[in-house]
Amino acid sequence: MCSQTWELPTQLHPESPGELEQSCWRFIDWLYISQSFVPMGEDSVETMRRVVRQSKFRHVFGQAVKNDQCYDDIRVSRVTWDSSFCAVNPKFVAIIIEASGGGAFLVLPLQKSGRIDKSYPTVCGHTGPVLDIDWCPHNDNVIASGSEDCTVMVWQIPENGLTLPLTEPVVVLEGHSKRVGIVTWHPTARNVLMSAGCDNVVIIWNVGTGEALVSLEDMHSDMIYSASWNRNGSLICTASKDKKLRVIDPRKMELVAEKDKAHEGARPMRAIFLSDGSIFTTGFSRMSERQLALWNPKSMDEPIALHEMDTSNGVLLPFYDPDTSIIYLCGKGDSSIRYFEITDESPYVHYLNTFSSKEPQRGMGYMPKRGLDVNKCEIARFYKLHERKCEPIIMTVPRKSDLFQDDLYPDTAGPEAPMEAEEWFDGKNADPLLISLKDGYTPSKIRDLNVVKKNILGSKPLAQKKSEASSTPKLASQTSSPASDGKLDEVMKELRSMKDLIKAQGERISKLEDIIANLTNNDTSEE
Repeated sequence: MCSQTWELPTQLHPESPGELEQSCWRFIDWLYISQSFVPMGEDSVETMRRVVRQSKFRHVFGQAVKNDQCYDDIRVSRVTWDSSFCAVNPKFVAIIIEASGGGAFLVLPLQKSGRIDKSYPTVCGHTGPVLDIDWCPHNDNVIASGSEDCTVMVWQIPENGLTLPLTEPVVVLEGHSKRVGIVTWHPTARNVLMSAGCDNVVIIWNVGTGEALVSLEDMHSDMIYSASWNRNGSLICTASKDKKLRVIDPRKMELVAEKDKAHEGARPMRAIFLSDGSIFTTGFSRMSERQLALWNPKSMDEPIALHEMDTSNGVLLPFYDPDTSIIYLCGKGDSSIRYFEITDESPYVHYLNTFSSKEPQRGMGYMPKRGLDVNKCEIARFYKLHERKCEPIIMTVPRKSDLFQDDLYPDTAGPEAPMEAEEWFDGKNADPLLISLKDGYTPSKIRDLNVVKKNILGSKPLAQKKSEASSTPKLASQTSSPASDGKLDEVMKELRSMKDLIKAQGERISKLEDIIANLTNNDTSEE
């Protein structure tokens, strides 16, 4: 045994819960070193250095903004649903609020901090409480909402925010038979939206036409708790009440992988894809301890890593930054944000630090990377929902230099979509188009969301059309024609149907005019 002894760390008198947790980790390091049986010398010193893992994110710290930069007097929704209740982009912050006689959410320009007047206009087209909202990654003025009224609505927000209540959505997507608790946009295909409801159905919509591209009706036997796209949008992963973690190819409507009892507890699970294709989950053990786990979809017999955290009953909402491989865990009802770094080295999920405050959080919004202040080394910004206000929290890496830190800000996903909805459905995959943040990010001008609804009467779902097309032999002249010919034929067909409809309505109007004329003549002759 080694006779060398080590002194106990002196900084074990914390003043806050965050410092307490840091002190505990320092004490564990001390214990590890003090029990090492390596003789003193160069090897021993090197062993000591390796005990504390090197990472540029070890000293990330969080700080809440001043009161005058918060959004006050907001009646945050009290609906019993485990969503984040908040969505943020570089232009707006959206918050689900209490509303009588239906569902509503606030949309505030980021600069409109301070007290929010009770008469401030809301987005209020739903007839039931709003359960989830999500900003479109390719248009900062478009937001989707899911509600207890079984519908999904897509809204276009004016450039400078609302001046009047917004009651008319751009499009209403109807297909669920029970409340819709999850809405999330495709990361790389324009106008593709996924929704999941309490009817255990996942629907993928083409918002540009208002129709369902894919409907996954028989994949889930119980309520869906979470649904997430992978980085290029070729796969989705879901977590449901039956304790199963599923990986699904939505276009082929095939189950790629499945894990039963990913977390054995009865409380809700969450699952998200990481940029390397692995899956990160949060859930509960059989003893109601909160857990986090890392999975390889190609081999899901055992997790890559599994960690137990505490015995709180709040659902852990994971927020992932693919640029830095950091995951932030925000528990509903907690007053802290824990963050971890994902690496290729064991134990793969490395604890970094905890941001703690006094007030519990009702929900949390997460700003995309292009909305951060790179001049202040800001690597994340959260919008914490209290009972009556929204409080921004800034995560910063301390650096002495004022120059652009390119190691903290690799090229990140930009607002341009690399493909259209029709291309994605036809089988194309594309990674996000990256942009540099070296000169900062300037939000693009407003781009209208145009919806061209197709004649649904007598038409077949796209998935059925595609399967029929693949099984029907084509002539050589058809197979050699370009895709534009197909679109032209489709437009011409729709134009002909509209002309026929106009002609029929014109004939009906003429008949009605004749009837009115006859009635008028009869009345005149009687007088």
